[in-house]
Amino acid sequence: MLNTRRMPPHRRDGFVVAAACFLIGVTFGVFADSTGLSLGQALALSLLTFTGASQFAAVSVVAAGGTTVAAVGGALLIGARNALYGPVVAPLLRGGRVRRALAAHFVIDETTAVASAQVGTDRSRDAFWFTGLWLFAFWNVGTVLGVVVGGAFEDPGVLGLDAAFPAAFVAMLAPHLRTRPGLVAAIGGGAIALVAVPTTAAGVPMLLAALAVLPGLWIHRRGGSAPGPDEWAAP
Repeated sequence: MLNTRRMPPHRRDGFVVAAACFLIGVTFGVFADSTGLSLGQALALSLLTFTGASQFAAVSVVAAGGTTVAAVGGALLIGARNALYGPVVAPLLRGGRVRRALAAHFVIDETTAVASAQVGTDRSRDAFWFTGLWLFAFWNVGTVLGVVVGGAFEDPGVLGLDAAFPAAFVAMLAPHLRTRPGLVAAIGGGAIALVAVPTTAAGVPMLLAALAVLPGLWIHRRGGSAPGPDEWAAP
């Protein structure tokens, strides 16, 4: 049995993060089951995609009757942020193409955050792999358990788990609202979504709302990324 007290701090941090994601994996499994995905389909998504935001987005679009193109497009759009982590993680990695390809599968929010928080390349590399391997295990076991648990309920929606991930998304976005570009992108994306939801197919509003990032980038390039809480509150 693992004893986290005997782990080096960077491994303990990674393990705690990975263990916390187990519950989200269970949530995804229940959600996938409630939308009609089989255990094999849900597990394939978790094994091959291994990025919760994209998985929830794709399943949400399919559940709402959206097209495969909209589901895949939305998932790719959300997953594209992981590409930005590449320059952060790449200097930590060693080995040949196979090892690097495996590492690329683990480049997600949690592994990048834990690895980049460490002091020293060796510790960062160890934190990345330790967090990635445990998170991969927790995530997929959680998915299986979620599908099994979801199948035991006639209506898994009564658990209220469908609201958990949107709530987590809002929490992730909150810090970005403190900058002018982030606030402009959020307001623009919300306005586009309000118009697009009742007039376009499921999944399309998410793709259209992403266009709101353009004015945010424009403001950022013009030097308008200065913090904002005090600025917005000032008379």
